[in-house]
Amino acid sequence: MALVRKGSRLITVDGTAYRWRLRGRPTYDQGLVVSPLTYAVELARTPGTTLVVTTGQPHPGNWLGAAARPVLPSQVEGSIRAALAAGWTPADPGSPFHLGRSVMARRPG
Repeated sequence: MALVRKGSRLITVDGTAYRWRLRGRPTYDQGLVVSPLTYAVELARTPGTTLVVTTGQPHPGNWLGAAARPVLPSQVEGSIRAALAAGWTPADPGSPFHLGRSVMARRPG
């Protein structure tokens, strides 16, 4: 399934264009800070397998006022590189590829 273009952003990693997006509004569990923020990445021109990245940080729109940081393009680039190294093949159709990046959110800052 292709990402919705509205609200998505383009990023180029090693000459390949990707589109990434996070939900504008949190899911119920994200709103209650039970589950972490996730975002999706796919090839920009011909979507195949979607990469779903779990950040380990709260969604910025959570209902409890938990401190949240924005997802930076550098984090998205790092996630794309890590997923490719772990075997993500974005051009091939298939089920979403899940990547846990909760360590990113725990760095002091």
